[in-house]
Amino acid sequence: MSEIYFDNAATTRVRPEVAEAMRPYLDEMYGNPSSIHKRGREAKSAVETAREQVAALIGADPKEIYFTSGGTEADNWAIFGAVRANAGKGRHIITSAIEHHAVLNTVEYLVSEGLSATYLPVDKYGLVNCQAVEEAIRPDTVLISIMFANNEVGVIEPTEEIGRLARSRGVLFHTDAVQAVGALPINVRELGPDMLSISGHKIYGPKGIGALYIRKGTRVKPLLFGGVHEMKRRAGTENVPGIVGFGRACELAREELAESAEKTRRLRDLLIKEVLGRIPYAVLNGHPEKRLPGNVNISFGFVEGESILLSLDLKGIAASSGSACTSGSLDPSHVLLAMGLSHETAHGSVRMTLGKYNTEDQVRTVVDELERIIARLRKMSPLYESVEKK
Repeated sequence: MSEIYFDNAATTRVRPEVAEAMRPYLDEMYGNPSSIHKRGREAKSAVETAREQVAALIGADPKEIYFTSGGTEADNWAIFGAVRANAGKGRHIITSAIEHHAVLNTVEYLVSEGLSATYLPVDKYGLVNCQAVEEAIRPDTVLISIMFANNEVGVIEPTEEIGRLARSRGVLFHTDAVQAVGALPINVRELGPDMLSISGHKIYGPKGIGALYIRKGTRVKPLLFGGVHEMKRRAGTENVPGIVGFGRACELAREELAESAEKTRRLRDLLIKEVLGRIPYAVLNGHPEKRLPGNVNISFGFVEGESILLSLDLKGIAASSGSACTSGSLDPSHVLLAMGLSHETAHGSVRMTLGKYNTEDQVRTVVDELERIIARLRKMSPLYESVEKK
């Protein structure tokens, strides 16, 4: 059986069109965008074209797009930069308990330096309550950072409402949209964030490239210091091949967004229906409707998620137990725990994320294998045996 890749939330395959766009900038068009000669001008033009492509995907002005090394840097920059630029206003941050660790660990570091933070709880679906956001705002609140969509359970947060609330109270609003950009229609003019993070490798682009959208007029201190790159806000010679690939990936995502989302949503719903219908003691995590088109996160009672994943891998099926950035941790998902799941249930969870190259036949194959794997693992589970005897 050929490999079946159901881990598109961790990373995606680089599209052939993207790789082709990058290739010239890896060999003959190798100039530094800061150089004034022909090679430099070629590179500079390519970077600016990509900036326009990224901006078009989210409805921004190209001058509001700043290239970074990825989503983690974009998140770090948004938080550090906003706090430092607005230190005179206050030293309080609001975020949620289910953010990516690129946000949580950054906030925790700032807390260790003397700032204060409010970590908002979520409901059983992983949704942040807007009233809780409003109640958490203090006179010294400088930033609200709530993700657009969760990377583990796919829940789509009420970011538009949070953005309106933040503006009405004069508080900066950042959203980590790494999982949402390219999967859902996003227009920053309607959404209203002051800052928004994007990553290239989640949308069939290369790794090591991303962007931070910074609304015009937003005060943000640089994270990196050096030259005058990226409109004097992010020092360092630009990753031209990565930027070109990122731009092309954004262009393709914008052209195919509606069709791609519908196809992925259809496969997602089939996978959920088949798994829940055929495997007992399986529970969907996250909101049944307010979720990313390709995200399926399910807890399987009486078995360990790691055992399921290893068994799937032996069959050539790639899935995950949560964020790829925390795969080395033995702790259960902080997202699932925040949603009220027990440690035991959280440890029995599997995330399967679908994308452009997945098919209905693959979904059916995975469900067949899952049914066999879960049945085999449960035969070795004393907990399951005691339940079955009742």
